[in-house]
Amino acid sequence: MPSDTIKQQLKSLTSQPGVYRMLSAEGVILYIGKARNIKKRVVSYFRKNLDSPKTEALVKQIHSFEVTVTNTEAEALIFEQNLIKSHRPKFNILLRDDKSYPYIYLSNDMYPRLSLHRGAKRAKGNYFGPFPGVGAAKESLNLLQKLFLVRQCTNSYYANRSRACLQYQIKRCSAPCVDYINEDDYAQDVSMTKLFYQGQNEQVMDDLAKRMEQASEQLAFEEAARYRDQISRMRELIRQQVVDQGSGDLDVVAMTRNAGLVCIQLLFIRQGRVLGSNSYFQTLKRDFTDSEILESFISQYYLVGSKIPTEIVVKIDKANSRVVAEVLSEIAEHKVKININVQEKRQQWLYLATSNAENALSSRLVSNQTIKTRFQALAKVLGLDTTPDRMECFDISHTSGEYTVASCVVFGSEGPINSLYRRFNISGITGGDDFAAMHQVLTRRYKRVKSGEIEAPDILVIDGGKGQLKQAELVLDELGVDIPIVIGIAKGRTRKAGFEQLFIPGNATAVVLEADDPALHLLQHIRDESHRFAISGHRVKRAKAKKSSPLESIAGIGAVKRRELLRRFGGLQGIKLATINDLKRIPGINQKLAENIHNRFKQ
Repeated sequence: MPSDTIKQQLKSLTSQPGVYRMLSAEGVILYIGKARNIKKRVVSYFRKNLDSPKTEALVKQIHSFEVTVTNTEAEALIFEQNLIKSHRPKFNILLRDDKSYPYIYLSNDMYPRLSLHRGAKRAKGNYFGPFPGVGAAKESLNLLQKLFLVRQCTNSYYANRSRACLQYQIKRCSAPCVDYINEDDYAQDVSMTKLFYQGQNEQVMDDLAKRMEQASEQLAFEEAARYRDQISRMRELIRQQVVDQGSGDLDVVAMTRNAGLVCIQLLFIRQGRVLGSNSYFQTLKRDFTDSEILESFISQYYLVGSKIPTEIVVKIDKANSRVVAEVLSEIAEHKVKININVQEKRQQWLYLATSNAENALSSRLVSNQTIKTRFQALAKVLGLDTTPDRMECFDISHTSGEYTVASCVVFGSEGPINSLYRRFNISGITGGDDFAAMHQVLTRRYKRVKSGEIEAPDILVIDGGKGQLKQAELVLDELGVDIPIVIGIAKGRTRKAGFEQLFIPGNATAVVLEADDPALHLLQHIRDESHRFAISGHRVKRAKAKKSSPLESIAGIGAVKRRELLRRFGGLQGIKLATINDLKRIPGINQKLAENIHNRFKQ
């Protein structure tokens, strides 16, 4: 129930748009939010039945709140992001760091200089970008040195040259510093550079081809050869780029999450060309939805000075996309479209961004430092004197009790050891009996441990609750195998990541770790990997069963008899309708075999 202070505040709330700040008893800002209707939004926090554990945890700490009214919801969004950046409340999503992104700068000098630039764009000239990182920008400069020979030296170095430097000798500069090229020819190279960064590759290729033909007609074969080499390099560069048939200036934003970590991937598309990408990681302490995370990222990323494209492709709620687009359009001083329903090329870009996010997150999860930290955290939670070196996790997968497959995945101190992963086909049990399936797979696995064929783990993890954990204890007792720690990991009451219950033999109650605990992230990681490996094996088994003929499972029916049965009865449907006497008429099928076939299809 809200305190008397909060009750009084709730009575005086306005229905206008604005920003609200939730405060602790010490006056610390816990959460900052925006709303189209402040009264409706703030009152919703103090209902009896809240739909989110995140909100429950926040409300327990709220002592009072403050509100600021704005003219529009768009103004509220801008104000909200400014406050979040200033105060960084612990219940808000904070994904964006404050670094600026690199651009390529083409100066306004008589002989313009091409260089890397960060920060405010005060100097006159052309700015191209942003690039996802310094590496991508430098790679671009390196390519341009080979293509158009525009100088990249500093103005002070350029002004004090009396002879051409090494860059001219290795054909990466046309040496305007010592008048080896005239102003008009240099201006042509600068023009080509601009076109290249604007994505006008076809126009660049056409201009170079025309110059090569003109040089050939004038018998300037050395100059024609230079243009030929430029065309060749341009073609090679285009082959390395992903080019759209149309054009576009847009960013693609995608995300994935696993084991307490979120990765957001930003793909830069300029004039239909993928310029680069960047990954952002964040450990989330609360159960934000994907849409909340993406909206927060977009707001924070673009409202602090990053270049805003004409279009952003992202999957967020339609209602939220309207407000974000309105604010970004106002700041950018051009129309910005938040595209949430995409097809064809944009769908491919979104898929590419999602794939990159998944790969980046996977790499982060298995990085040595991350795994080491998580193993150490788990050892601390379990009260171990030494950090464990090996973990195994088991999971069961089936469809309504059919095609049951069990998985075993192994993690070492360096992360997942894929070569030691194993799948087990489960048979001879009642369909859907996960306890029996777990008992069978553990027995088969740890018989080999007992015989010394394989190494025993330091920690055994079971995907399941008390029932599955009991099966593990029974198997280990029956076989006499000693494993120091056995853990069952089950979904909590919300069945969401971050609220798992851990069952450990000897503990009367389940252990619930904080959502941002590295120990929990390790257990989530190995559990999810075991689940993925089991499901993939189950799907293969199910698909194979669907493609196979029921006749293959009947002893005594080989390829010849199977072919004859299908030919004589016109397919499986005909065989199902056949009597035992009908079946006996097939050469090689006796009374007993005919009865077996008949019974098989009458089940």
